[in-house]
Amino acid sequence: MEPIPIGGSPLTRLRARVRRLGAPLCLGIDPHPDQLPAGLPATANGIETFARGLVEAAGELVAAIKINVAFFEAFGSWGIAALERLRADLPGDTFLILDAKRGDIGSTAERYADALFGRLEADAVTVSPYLGEDGIEPYLAFPERVVYVVCRTTNASAGRLQDLLVDGVPLHEQVARWVAETWPGDRAGLVVGATYPDELRRLRQLVPGPGFLVPGVGAQGGDLEAAVAACDGTDAPGLVNASRAIATASRDDDWREAAAAAAGRLRDQMREVGATLGR
Repeated sequence: MEPIPIGGSPLTRLRARVRRLGAPLCLGIDPHPDQLPAGLPATANGIETFARGLVEAAGELVAAIKINVAFFEAFGSWGIAALERLRADLPGDTFLILDAKRGDIGSTAERYADALFGRLEADAVTVSPYLGEDGIEPYLAFPERVVYVVCRTTNASAGRLQDLLVDGVPLHEQVARWVAETWPGDRAGLVVGATYPDELRRLRQLVPGPGFLVPGVGAQGGDLEAAVAACDGTDAPGLVNASRAIATASRDDDWREAAAAAAGRLRDQMREVGATLGR
């Protein structure tokens, strides 16, 4: 089995993990205090225990881990401290995405980038495109780190803005083209949901280069086959994220075992799809 480099560039580690796993599975950690397993308190300590348990149970079964920072920030300094401890204890070969969807003017974006890349040492972050280049470039100023720009999301009202026609073209397609043309290469990717498989396939045809981070598989009912088929770009590997399908597989005492089993099933399903695609 190919060893995974520790301490190499983030994309080198991601490529190695995807090759070893044979699937682009990403574990999403969104520890809502109302959805913790029985026995865990709805506190910063409770969500930290839950997040650590998920990493220990399923970390070796996934190519990447995506942590939604909001669930930690909501607890103030205790939550931030829990996130810092969790990040510090992740295995060295982990490809870590911090899901923050930040979007602000250049000077503020610099500070957000310092927090996520400098302080928390993320390998990748999610950002909003709404403020244009100067809201994104401070993140890309960090060498070798990856930025996933929100493009077509899975929430119910996403189309209100994302499907608006701009010069006769849906806004999410304009965003995809803009990102691919402005930052060619492997460091600028797109967030494209699996719950809209037609748009997912269309965007892959329009912009073959960027890696896609594809949420919505599992509890949201996204198209797993379409997600696996479309996530990889010619420039960068893609990832298919599953959060609740793994994290809430059980809320009883067997939640760790259930999370591992759910991650294993999704990995195997993605391997099967990959095999049909000749990967």
